[in-house]
Amino acid sequence: MEGECRAPQARSSGLPAGGAGGESPGGDAPLSGSSGSSALLQAEVLDLDEDEDDLEVFSKDASLMDMNSFSPMMPTSPLSMINQVKFEDEPDLKDLFITVDEPESHVTTIETFITYRIITKTSRGEFDSSEFEVRRRYQDFLWLKERLEEAHPTLIIPELSSHKKQGPGLLSRMGQTVRAVALSMRGVKSRPEEFMEMNNFIEIFSQKINLIDKISQRIYKEEREYFDEMKEYGPIHILWSASEEDLADTLKGVASCIDKCCKATEKRMSGLSEALLPVVHEYVLYSEMLMGVMKRRDQIQAELDSKVEALTSKKADTDLLTEEIGKLEDKVECANNALKADWERWKQNMQNDIKSAFTDMAEENIHYYEQCLATWESFLTSQTDLHLEEASEDKS
Repeated sequence: MEGECRAPQARSSGLPAGGAGGESPGGDAPLSGSSGSSALLQAEVLDLDEDEDDLEVFSKDASLMDMNSFSPMMPTSPLSMINQVKFEDEPDLKDLFITVDEPESHVTTIETFITYRIITKTSRGEFDSSEFEVRRRYQDFLWLKERLEEAHPTLIIPELSSHKKQGPGLLSRMGQTVRAVALSMRGVKSRPEEFMEMNNFIEIFSQKINLIDKISQRIYKEEREYFDEMKEYGPIHILWSASEEDLADTLKGVASCIDKCCKATEKRMSGLSEALLPVVHEYVLYSEMLMGVMKRRDQIQAELDSKVEALTSKKADTDLLTEEIGKLEDKVECANNALKADWERWKQNMQNDIKSAFTDMAEENIHYYEQCLATWESFLTSQTDLHLEEASEDKS
């Protein structure tokens, strides 16, 4: 080995929200992160009737309509940091904040497309301004992700929203299958134990997070059905009270309690859809992406193994193979170091995100049940007091 191989830091690229040198197929490429991926999920509310392949972005500002050049220097007034993404070189250094938010739909005579606002705020001296704002197309996010994966095959790069990803065509799926078979035939003869454990963790995590996602979706669906049914009972009791003079106050009280519980249920559903479901879905996407990362790492090592085998059997020029093996050993070491460093960071973030999501949801549920219980207990107390008053009047 020549020198020490340091894992590249894709997450601290120091790029403004407009991108860096080079052009994307569809224009400037924005930065994206795990929170940015959540912002892309919000585009579902736009409910566009469009082909997934036509999801595009253009700038709201006429000066940004030219998507063939990078325009990073666009200082704007300070804005709220929604879906905040932090890119940092060191754990305690937080000097680059990137926000991806405000999806907008645009309809023209030719196409329908979506744009996302990207805000970069930084205190780094290498930037010409402390704040930048651009709007970028969805395809720019996709282009950037592909370039990052090419440059850093074993870094954990957040997935984009699955509902906008075009499914692979037949030839693409066949190509993936052929590559997978070729890799299994060659095999990875000396995969380190730590990567075996990592692969096992990913498989188990994928099964569990997909199961949690399905359960969460079912809970939300059942909660929605319960809410829709409960909304009907309030008006029914109001109508009923009009025909029952003696029970009018009681029936109106029941209707009032149902209305309060409806509002509490709606709030809980909102918390479920805004806090828990997006986090779970994001890590479903992460589980798919991690499998791809492990495959890319194995492909690099399999290539090294094949060269070493060729050298052992002397099937090719020895000097040339020795040089290639040296380069591949460096490449494998870089890939392994990058994955190990990013893996620990990702695991910590994953544990914190999921713990926070479930803890918040549990607290929300406790508050919901306490609120509903207090509502009905108050009503029952009032009815008990009323019954005692009526009994006392009858005796006298």
